[in-house]
This record gives sequence, C-alpha cells and structure tokens, in this order.
Amino acid sequence: MSSKNLVVYKSNKVIEAGYKLNLNEQRLILACISKVNSSKPLLATERFEVTAKEFSTLFGISQDKTYQTLKEVAEQLFERYVIIDNPDPDTPTLKYTKTRWISSIDYLPELGKISLYFAQRMLPYLSELKGQFTFYRLENISEMNSIYAIRLYELLMQWKTTGKREVEIDWLKEQFELDESYDRMFDLKKYVIDPAINDINTHSNYNVSWTQRKTGRRVTHLTFEFSEKLPPVPEKPKKKTTVKAKPEAAKTDSLEQFAEMRKRFGDTVADIMPLEIIEILKSQGRW
Repeated sequence: MSSKNLVVYKSNKVIEAGYKLNLNEQRLILACISKVNSSKPLLATERFEVTAKEFSTLFGISQDKTYQTLKEVAEQLFERYVIIDNPDPDTPTLKYTKTRWISSIDYLPELGKISLYFAQRMLPYLSELKGQFTFYRLENISEMNSIYAIRLYELLMQWKTTGKREVEIDWLKEQFELDESYDRMFDLKKYVIDPAINDINTHSNYNVSWTQRKTGRRVTHLTFEFSEKLPPVPEKPKKKTTVKAKPEAAKTDSLEQFAEMRKRFGDTVADIMPLEIIEILKSQGRW
C-alpha cells in the first residue's frame, strides 16, 4: 500500500496533547490512524494490522530490519500514554485525561505483521470527527527521521490556512515531554527545533522558517512561518534548431552549380541566372 493513498485524521486535542513516542512507534501509530474511517464510529473491537512489507514500503526501511523493528515496537508501545488537556469543555473540572494509545498489541513473526486495538478513551479523537480536527497525507511525513519534526508538522498543519503559528516555548516543551536538559535555548535550538525544521523542509510538502520572540530579556515564544512547496515545473521540450548554411558557403555552392549549368547549356542559362553570378563567372574566366 502506498502512503499516497493514506490520510491521517486527528482531533486537535490529540495534535496538541502531551506525549512522547520514538520514531517507529510514532510511524506505526500513524499508519494505523491513516486506516481509520474518520467519519464513522470506531469500535474498540476494531483491529488494525500492519505487515513488515507494508511498514517497509510506507517508511522506506529495509524489510530485513523491519521485522526486528516491529518486534521492538510491540514490546514498548503498550506502555506509551498520551495526556489530553481539557478533554471535555462541558466538564470544566476535568482538566485532562491520561490514556494509553492502545488497549492491546500482538506481534506475529510467522506472519510478519503486527496487530493492535486503540484504547477506548482514544476512539472519540480518531473517529466521527467534526469541526476541530487536522488531516494530512501520510506520505508528507513518511521520510522524516526526527520525532519532533512530525509533531511540529502536525502543529503547523492546524494553522495551514494562515501559514503562521506562534507557540510558547514552555508549552511546547511540556507537550513534547522535553526534560530539563533542553532548558537552554541553545540546546533546544540545536537538538529539537533546527533538526525538525530541516526534516520538514527536506522531506515534506512545506517549507518552514522560524524566529524567536522575547518577553523582557527571556526568549518565550517561537514563531513559525510556512508555505506549501510549489509543484515542480516540467521542462519544456527543446525546439529543434536547424543549422542554416553560412552565406558564403551558400554563395559558393550556388556559384559552382551555375558554372556547371553554364558549361552544359551555354548562354541559354543567362535568362535564369542572377546577374551577380554571371559577373563573378566572367571575372573568373568561366563564362
């Protein structure tokens, strides 16, 4: 299956949720989400399968490595959780929900595939979506190698109609679950922001630039500006050029042709011969 045919739909609550998945865990989750019919109810009993061959094709990984990759994902993914802020606006006392992504997962090495079920609390954020949700083609992130690039790309796609988004640094670090080692702006830029931007610009359908904004003397916000890449313009077929004979060469060819005619047919050719040619032939003693 090609990633060109798969579209990821997520509630904005999940786009802005707090969680951390490694790269292949994130890839597997997105591959399964892309198979959800977002306009219909999603049941907890609905199983999603991804084969090693499919995973390899979707994300450009060697199939030999994919079996071990899926095995590692199956061992870790069940423990991963997501924190969704203010999950129900009608219940203001409910500040957040913490839930696992999946309720169960199986790795079937003899069949070369993995199967999983989404957790019950995740279902409303992946199906029957209305209003506040974001979508994008799986192919737009399939070649990314930075876990933060995929997260940032999703945050930007929420605002793709404006082409600009400003986020608070503290909020971003919390949602990405970054520890205190990223407290310095230098480290955040070097290990998170710059690699993510480079990954998006290289592998996605968007170009992104960013600036920082201070509140007082401290950098507190990041502003991202982005636009969709223009499709490549096909090269126009080159016009065939005909090499024209040089004037002198053409004159020489004509002169020899008329000289031969004069030799064969005598003075009778004077009526059809240019006066210039006749004068030249006379000067050469060939008339």
